[in-house]
Amino acid sequence: MKKTLFALIFLICFGKIYSQTIQGTILNASTLQPIENVSILNLKTEVVAFSNAEGKFRLQTEGFPVILKITAIGFERERIVVNAVTDEIQVFLKNSTEVLSEVLIKSILIPIELRKIPASVSVISSEDLKRIDAVNLAQAFNNIPGVYVNQGALNTTKLNIRGIGARSQYSTNRIQAYFNGIPLSTAEGELTLDDIDPESLSRIEIIKGPASSIYGAGLGGVINLYAAEGEMDKTEAAGEVLFGSFGMLKKTISASHGTETTSLFANFSDLQTDGYRENGDYSRKSGLVHGSLKTAENNKLSFLANFTRLKAFIPSSINESDFRNNPSVAASNWAASQGFESYDKGLLGVSYDHQFSSSFTNTTSVYVSFRDAYEPRPFDILKEERISAGVRTKFNLSAELFDRPSKLSFGAEYYNEWYEIGTFENLYRDFQDQGSVLGERLSNNEQDRNYSNLFGQINLDLSDKWGLETGFNVNITKYNLTDLFIQDAVDQSGDYAFKTILSPRIATTFEVSNGKNIYASVSHGFSTPTVAETLTPDGQLNTDLQPETGINYEIGFKGNWLNNSLYTEVALYSIQIDDLLVAQRVAEDRYVGVNAGKTNHNGIELFAAYTKRLIPELIIKPYINASINFFEFEEFLDRESNFSGNKLPGVPASTVNVGLDLNIWNALNIYSNFFAVGEIPLNDANSAFSDNSTLLNLKAVYTIDLIEDLNLSFTAGINNLTDEKYAASVLPNAVGFGGAAPRFYYPGNPRNYFGGVGLNYQF
Repeated sequence: MKKTLFALIFLICFGKIYSQTIQGTILNASTLQPIENVSILNLKTEVVAFSNAEGKFRLQTEGFPVILKITAIGFERERIVVNAVTDEIQVFLKNSTEVLSEVLIKSILIPIELRKIPASVSVISSEDLKRIDAVNLAQAFNNIPGVYVNQGALNTTKLNIRGIGARSQYSTNRIQAYFNGIPLSTAEGELTLDDIDPESLSRIEIIKGPASSIYGAGLGGVINLYAAEGEMDKTEAAGEVLFGSFGMLKKTISASHGTETTSLFANFSDLQTDGYRENGDYSRKSGLVHGSLKTAENNKLSFLANFTRLKAFIPSSINESDFRNNPSVAASNWAASQGFESYDKGLLGVSYDHQFSSSFTNTTSVYVSFRDAYEPRPFDILKEERISAGVRTKFNLSAELFDRPSKLSFGAEYYNEWYEIGTFENLYRDFQDQGSVLGERLSNNEQDRNYSNLFGQINLDLSDKWGLETGFNVNITKYNLTDLFIQDAVDQSGDYAFKTILSPRIATTFEVSNGKNIYASVSHGFSTPTVAETLTPDGQLNTDLQPETGINYEIGFKGNWLNNSLYTEVALYSIQIDDLLVAQRVAEDRYVGVNAGKTNHNGIELFAAYTKRLIPELIIKPYINASINFFEFEEFLDRESNFSGNKLPGVPASTVNVGLDLNIWNALNIYSNFFAVGEIPLNDANSAFSDNSTLLNLKAVYTIDLIEDLNLSFTAGINNLTDEKYAASVLPNAVGFGGAAPRFYYPGNPRNYFGGVGLNYQF
C-alpha cells in the first residue's frame, strides 16, 4: 500500500514537472473577438492543438521554454515563446490580406475596406506573389481579371488594363504606377515594371479603369506597389538561391527589423539568365532599402531607396513561319546588331505622416528618380538620360456632414522631368560579327515636362448601408523642347502645353445584406501622348496632337459567402475613348502618333476565391478569375482605310485563370495554375489572329525548422507543363518591309524548370 501510494505521488509530481499544460485564448487583434479553429503547434514536441468557439485551447508540453507556432486562415502567422506556466495566455492575431473583403486599400484617397469601395480594385498580396517563380513579377498580374500581360522577354513587358494600352508597340503606357507613392511611370506615361524584384514587395493594389480623379493621367488605371516592411518584434535574415532552365540563376539576400516604433527592410538580388531565344542574355542587379520611424505623437517618417542595373539583349519579334518552326531564333537584324538595352535606374523618396488631431491628418512625400540608358538597335543607337523630381501632399479630414459621418480628402501633386534623348548611326553592317558600333549623331533633343494635379474627394455615409463618393482632379501638363542638333537645319525648340483637363468621378455603394455590396460609378480619365508619338514622319513636332480621353461606366457586386470562406466579385463596365492615339508605321520599327478615332471597351470581369480547412493538416484555396472582352473601334479612319467596327488588336477576346493552392502540415505549399487565353487580333484590319493558348504552371515550397529560430526551405516548379507553343506577346500592326513577312510574334518559353533552397533566421 505504501509503495502504491508513493508511486502515485511520484507520478503526480513527475507529470506536473515534465508534462505540463499551456492554456490560453486566441483573439482577433482588431475586434478582440475569439477566433475558432486556430492551429497551435508546439515546435518542441510537434503536438498540435486547436482553439474552440470561445478561442480557448489547451496544449501539453514537457519543460520550458516552449515556442508555439500559431496559424489561422485569414490571419498573420505568429511565433510566441512561453517561458513558464501561467494561468492563461492571450494571443492577438492580426488580419492578413487573405481576407480580401476586409483588406484596407491604401492607394485610394480615403482608405477603406475592399468590399466597400465603389470601384474595381484588386490586390496582389505577399502570399499571391509566392505563386510565381520569383523571377518574373509580370506573371502575378495575369491573376487579376481585366489585366493582360504581353511579355516578349523579361525586359519586354506590356500590360494593358481593360484593353487600354493594348496597341502599344514595345512598352506599357496609358497606366500610372507608383512605388510607395513615388511615380514609376515617366512624365509621358510610359512604365517599366520588369526590374522590380518580387521579394521586395509586400503587396500590389490595382485600380482598373480611369482613375484620373486620384492620380491624374492614367486612362487604363493605376498600379500601386508597396515595399516589404520589418515585422513588429522580429529581426530576420534570409537568403535564397534559385536556378532553372536556360541558365537561370538568382541569388537573393534580405534582412528586416521591427519594433513598435521602427521598421527596416533591405533586399538585394542578382539575376542572370541566357534566355530561351538567341540574343536573349539577361543580367539584373537590384537593391532596396525601406524604413519608417514613429514618433511619440504617432507621426511617422518613412523612406524608400531602390536601385537597378540592367543589361538585357533583345531577340525582338519574329514572323509566323519562324514562330511555328524555329521559335528560339532572334529577328535577323537584332541578332546581327546584337541589340540590347542597358541602364542604371534609381529612385529615392521620403514621406511624413502628421496627425494634427485624431480627425485631421496630412501625408507629404518628396521624391527623385533617375535613369541613364543606352540601347543599340538595328536602325540606330539610342542614348537617354532622365531625372525626375516631385512632391505630393494629401490632407484627410473626418467630420459630420448633414448629421452623417463623412470623410474629406484633398491635396496637390507636382512632378517635373528633365529628359535628354539622342540617336546615333549604328554601323553594325560595316563591322560584321562585332555587333553594334556607334556612328555619327542623328539627333539630340532635350525635353522638360511637368504636370500639376489638384484633387479632392468626399465620402458621405447617407445611411448605415448606403455610401456616396465623389471627387475630381484638375491636370495641367506642359513641356519644353530644346533641339540641340543643328546639323539638320531644323529647330523644333519651343514651349508647348496640353489643354487643362478636369476629371470628375461619382460613385455609390449599397450593402444589400451583411458582407455583400453592390456599387455603381462614372469616372473620367485621360492620357497624354509620348515623345515618340508627338513626332511627325519628317521629325517635326505635332503640336495638334491631343490627349486621349475616356469615360468609364461601371456596376458591380462584391460579397462574402459561406461564413466568409468564399469571396466573389462581378464587374460590368463600358469605357468610351475619344481622340484615340494611333501608332502608324512609317518605317521598320518606327511609328508616329495621330488622333484617329474612338473605341468602345465593354467587358465583364469575374473573380472568386475560397479558403477551407478540410482537415487539421490541410487547407485548400481554389480561385478563379475570368474576363470577357468586347473591345472594338467605334470610329477609326487610318489614311484610306476604315476600320470602324473591327476588334481592338493586341488583347484577347477572353481570359480564364484557375488555380488551386494547398497548405499541408503548415509546412508544404503547392501552387497550381491554369491560364487560358483566347485569340488575339494582330492588326487593325482583323486580317490575322493569334491562336488560342493554355498554360499550366506548378510550384511547391517545403519549409522545415532546423532549430528553434532557423528554417530551411526547398522550392521546385515547372512552367508550361504541357509544353504549349504560344505567343507570349504580339506586336500589333507589324508591317513587313522589303517583301519580308510581318513580325507579329514573341514566342513564349517551352516547358522549363526551376528550383532553389533558402534559409531564414529569426533573432
